[in-house]
This record gives sequence, C-alpha cells and structure tokens, in this order.
Amino acid sequence: MKTNRIIIFLFLMLLILLPLDFFLIFKVAPTERVMGDVQRIFYLHISLAVSAFVALTSVFISSILFLWKKDLKWDTAASVSAEIGVLFATLVLVSGSMWARPIWNVWWTWDPRLLTVLILWFIYIGYFLLRGGIADRFRKAQYSAVIGIIGYVDIPVVRYATKWWKSIHPLLTKEGGGLDPVMKKVMFFSMATFLVLTVFLFLFRFRLARMEERLLILKKRMED
Repeated sequence: MKTNRIIIFLFLMLLILLPLDFFLIFKVAPTERVMGDVQRIFYLHISLAVSAFVALTSVFISSILFLWKKDLKWDTAASVSAEIGVLFATLVLVSGSMWARPIWNVWWTWDPRLLTVLILWFIYIGYFLLRGGIADRFRKAQYSAVIGIIGYVDIPVVRYATKWWKSIHPLLTKEGGGLDPVMKKVMFFSMATFLVLTVFLFLFRFRLARMEERLLILKKRMED
C-alpha cells in the first residue's frame, strides 16, 4: 500500500511538473541567438538522456544484485529499468535528429556521440531479444544480468565521446556551456521533472511486473 501511495503522489506531481516544464521551455526560456527556437529541443533532449542513463544505471546495479543474491525480483527491476532506458534512449535519438535537421541539414551524421548512443540502444534491444529467446526464468535472468553489466560499459564511452574523438556535437561544460542563467534554471527544472517521471515509471511498471509474475505462478499451480 505504501508503494501505491508513492506512485499516486508522483503521478499528481507530474500533473503539475510536466505542463510547467513545457511552459518554461517554450514560454519562459529566452530564444538562443544563433539556433533560434529549435534550441528548445535541447531542454528535452538532455533531460531524456540523463533519465536514460539513470535507468540503465539501475539495470547495471540490479543485475549485479541479482547475480549476488539470486533473487528474481532484482532481475525484474533490471528488466523494467531496461524498458525505461530503451524508451528514453529512443526519444534521445529522435529528438537529436529533430534538432540536427535544421542545424546540420541532415537527420543523421556519424558523429561519435550519436554513434555511441545508437550502439547503446542496440545493446539493450539485444538484451530484450535475449530475454524473449530463453524460456527458463532463472537462466534468462542470469544471461540478461551479464548483458546488463557488460552493456553499461558503453555509457561512459557515450559521456566522453566528444572529448575522446573529434565531434561536432554541442558540448556543455561544467560551467554550463555559456548558457543564460534563465536557460540553466529551465534546464535543471526539466532534468528534475524527467527524473521524477523516471522514478514514477519504474515503480508503476515494477509493481505491474511483479503482479504479472504472481499470476503466472498461480496459473502454473492450477495447471499442475
């Protein structure tokens, strides 16, 4: 019941935070001098990227905990986190393409940052293909955990791709990349909003997945 209350509370928060976030992005944040209004995509793009990395970090941690404790609930947590991570990573690629078309005049370019994000996306798509191809629940969890741990290696590669290789991808520095103070505040608010969304999606989907597992167990018992 406590988890239900948290889920409801987060949902009510999002009813306020999401509309406010879009209002700040499109009505309050100043228009960027060079890129114009298309720069507003970056508030969502970066927030989605941060949320994707948080979700995939949860896959990494949950996979380690499963291999250590052999408790299937950690595999469920990992798979749920991977679903959210893939969803957000897909939106990162889509929003990046929407920005690139008017700025770079192409929908896609083989930039190191873009390429490493695409590789990350394929790794976790492979994660789900593997899960769908193994019937045994425990073996599925074991193999998935290995991929969840190994695949995480690509995240620091994505993070530092623009520093390690020649890249045309915009780079935000620790000082904020020269952003206007209002832009910084909107950026941080948007990131916080999407992190709340990430937690909400995880708790909601995890609870649903656990209920599905219990139903499957009951179904098997009835069949036996």
